[in-house]
Amino acid sequence: MKSNKPNYLLIYHDLIRIKYPEKLSDCQFFLNKDQLSILDVIKLNNTIFGSQDQEFNQKLRSYDLNTIKYILDYQIKNKLNNSQLALHFKISRNTVTRWKKLYNS
Repeated sequence: MKSNKPNYLLIYHDLIRIKYPEKLSDCQFFLNKDQLSILDVIKLNNTIFGSQDQEFNQKLRSYDLNTIKYILDYQIKNKLNNSQLALHFKISRNTVTRWKKLYNS
């Protein structure tokens, strides 16, 4: 079965090569990976475009199960409450609460 997930590595590689060649050295770490996680995509996007309108960006983000588990593990390891975790990853507190109910039971 073919995956419906976009090939972010190819997309960002072409984007940097064509439109932002001056950012190549800043993004090389991500481009050398075999596959990009959702968090890598977010970091890469921030590296290329800087921080933009967060409200607009938040509506378009989606997280896979591995990324959600990473975020929830990060909270446990760093002893953060939901508000601190939400600020760190720039997600809503309600999202964190919903994830905890769904995936920590």
